[in-house]
Amino acid sequence: MKVTVVTGTGTGVGKTVATAALAVRSGPGVVVVKPVQTGVLGDEPADADEVRRLAGCEVTELVRLADPLAPETAARRAEVSLPTIAEHAARIRSLDADHVIVEGAGGLLVRLDLAGGTLLDLAEQLEAEVVIVVHAGLGTLNHAELTVAALRARGIEPSGLIIGAWPSAPGLAEECNLLDLPRVTGVPLLATIPEDVGGHGPDAFAEAVPGWFSPAGSAQAAAGSAS
Repeated sequence: MKVTVVTGTGTGVGKTVATAALAVRSGPGVVVVKPVQTGVLGDEPADADEVRRLAGCEVTELVRLADPLAPETAARRAEVSLPTIAEHAARIRSLDADHVIVEGAGGLLVRLDLAGGTLLDLAEQLEAEVVIVVHAGLGTLNHAELTVAALRARGIEPSGLIIGAWPSAPGLAEECNLLDLPRVTGVPLLATIPEDVGGHGPDAFAEAVPGWFSPAGSAQAAAGSAS
């Protein structure tokens, strides 16, 4: 089983849409896992539901918490337990899938259990490849380098970066970051995803995905969104 962990340099960088795009690109036999979802009540739609809608694949959400906070904080406020990182890893390994894509919560060091375990710990236990979703704008170089450094400190070389929401009217910072992100991190840019594509229907989304991932297509997507 291949395992890919999708993390971000923070919240709101476009992890969910990037996860759906990776699932479409993976094809049949992929299962997406959201270990902990926060900020949702009852049966409200959440990240997992959006991935299922866009990619049409099997999706599993392991824990759901109401407060829109980091998983550890939300669990403590609700006075509930969370699975340990080892338990999360065991459940993921038990899935019947060729490829499992794990969407994290927030950034790499956000705590997923009550013992200080993080998404980085989960990626290490699963011996997963890691994809980092980044902002397009100002500040992203520092955030991306810090995330890459944390992975490399554990002996994990990230497999690629994804710009999760390329703006329709990019400014100077965005245009420079398109080149500087892979240069300063030493990690290849896998894809540039235009903003607002989460509103696509499943067919339109699937049709667009290949163009975001090819090197030429990524550049074209970025250039096209600027016109």
